[in-house]
Amino acid sequence: MQSPDTALYDVIIAGAGPVGLFLACELRLAGSSVLVLEKAPEPHSPLKGLPFGLRGLSVPTIESLDRRDLLNELTRRAVGRDTPAAAHWMQQQRRPGGHFAGIQFFHDQIDSTRWPYRLPGPIGSIAADMASIEAVLAIRAETLGVEIRRGCGVQSLPQSDDSVTVETADGMARGRWLVGCDGGRSTVRKAAGIGFVGTDPEFTGYSVQAELADPAALEPGRHYTASGMYTYAAPGTIAMVDFDGGMAHRTEPKRDQIEVVLRKVSGLDVTLTSLLLATTWTDRACQATGYRKGRVLLAGDAAHIHSPLGGQGLNLGLGDAMNLGWKLAATIRGDAPADLLDTFSAERHPVGAQILDWSRAQVALMRPSRSSRALEAIIRDLIDTRDGATYFAERVWGISLRYDLGDTHPLVGRSVPEFTFADGTRPAELLRTGQGLLLDFDVRPSLKALARRWTGRINYVAGDAGNRFGVTALLVRPDGIVAWVSEQAPHLDDAARAAMRWFGAPEASDCR
Repeated sequence: MQSPDTALYDVIIAGAGPVGLFLACELRLAGSSVLVLEKAPEPHSPLKGLPFGLRGLSVPTIESLDRRDLLNELTRRAVGRDTPAAAHWMQQQRRPGGHFAGIQFFHDQIDSTRWPYRLPGPIGSIAADMASIEAVLAIRAETLGVEIRRGCGVQSLPQSDDSVTVETADGMARGRWLVGCDGGRSTVRKAAGIGFVGTDPEFTGYSVQAELADPAALEPGRHYTASGMYTYAAPGTIAMVDFDGGMAHRTEPKRDQIEVVLRKVSGLDVTLTSLLLATTWTDRACQATGYRKGRVLLAGDAAHIHSPLGGQGLNLGLGDAMNLGWKLAATIRGDAPADLLDTFSAERHPVGAQILDWSRAQVALMRPSRSSRALEAIIRDLIDTRDGATYFAERVWGISLRYDLGDTHPLVGRSVPEFTFADGTRPAELLRTGQGLLLDFDVRPSLKALARRWTGRINYVAGDAGNRFGVTALLVRPDGIVAWVSEQAPHLDDAARAAMRWFGAPEASDCR
């Protein structure tokens, strides 16, 4: 590894998982130099492939990937209903939209008209395996010029007023900033002294591929029992939770142990003839007390962990990366408002806390108790209604995401709708440069002149669109979040203040 005297990176990222790679892409797109350090010597793992690596991508994640021109390639690799190793829920006749503690809701129940500030777009729900997600992001990162070093885990990170020195077993590297994307047991978080608080686990979860003496002994699907819960997909894919307080987590699962737990949870005399693959997990739910300390930041599992129920952890982490990347890059360039980087934690910490509580609520419904079974019956009835399915879809899909940006207009703080201009262009395509947008539906020269003052940071786009919710102009951040809206003839002072709030001071030499 290079010594700290020979290279100074703008950003060093610890962790080459999806969050670290996506963040690296965002930073390079904005011109920052990036070094990614990954502890694992190579990226391949059987747990990243099907079936255990299967992840459902939320609407904000899909939109983010589309806005960076990554969606088409990931869609090409996406998991379809006919994929042999796909989860059991993908083999159903009705199209499932997701679940809450294993209770499914379906697309044919969802009333999307309840989301009045969204427009129908060309993207829908996608399921992909972690191996494919990482591969797509790694290819893009390398294409952009990100340096990725594998087999280099962070050991310590002394920081000064203007840089962080990262020490690994192979040497040292120095960066202006360090971002920990190195998982729930983050070395970066611990070394930086950032607190990690939350709730202890109630169960040990198991994901297992095994050969059964009688594959028909277990009924396919998800089942709640007097001792826990298990899901079975023939001939030998099993997921189960044992409410043991998390005692068996982080121990290497053996065939005999898993057989004992499976018999306990299922209540059946099941025999495993061989164990092909197994891993454990828990419902421990913790969050960093802050996402920044000095020149160290956290994203992904390093900032928050929870049970994998509902598969929202990956989406939460990718949302961190999309929110942080442009803000950190602008700070590095020197054109960011003084408090821009502080908005990363201010916006994303509440989102993480909400997801942790969503996870805890599912655990409460899964407990092997009469009260939980009674509550499950009520939730099952509710989720089977149109209102219930729509509510759960809104939460699980991330459609309810809205940042508090201090403006009461219902579009501000939300994802920009997929307006379609006369030439067929969509905001997602216009955001692929990583710059902000000033959308001017009424084509006013004064707005065009205003946008010129932030040349290189804001792209001005003029032209009418279809349904534009009665607005005349919008300012959109690089992450696709609406920052300002005008419903009348735009007040230029308001537009200028919004631009300065998110994009810094204008170029004084260019006020045409």
